[in-house]
Amino acid sequence: MKTICPICEKPGVEAHKPFCSERCAQVDLGRWLTGSYALPAKPEDEEEDEPG
Repeated sequence: MKTICPICEKPGVEAHKPFCSERCAQVDLGRWLTGSYALPAKPEDEEEDEPG
């Protein structure tokens, strides 16, 4: 099964799977390191709507 590069959508290359090149792999790493892929979450100290 062919993989598609998640960054530029070119065909993936086995040496850089699932990316097409070292450049796209580095772009993805940079996004992780800067928090671009972070999921939004509520702070733990914020209480939910509890009857009280």
